[in-house]
Amino acid sequence: MAKKGETSSASSKRSKQQRAYNGTAEQKKKRAMRNKARRQALKKGTVSKGDNKEIDHKKPLRAGGSNAPSNRRVRAKSANRADNGGTGGRKPKSTIRKKK
Repeated sequence: MAKKGETSSASSKRSKQQRAYNGTAEQKKKRAMRNKARRQALKKGTVSKGDNKEIDHKKPLRAGGSNAPSNRRVRAKSANRADNGGTGGRKPKSTIRKKK
């Protein structure tokens, strides 16, 4: 779906770029690591399907973090995405300003 103010051809170009990026060997390896962490948490019983939880890597994989159990934790989807620079999610409490 095109973003607001974006033509269909621009949307198509953006989709092709995203698919090319996701298809790189590095991204496939990181995706496999994230999937493995999720499967292990499901097996252990710390998460369940549809619980709106994610496996958070304390030191992100993109920053050289490992997939070791000591580097993983279960967090709410919104909190995980807000802290890790992803799109969506809620803002950390420290950045919310009250209006005077």
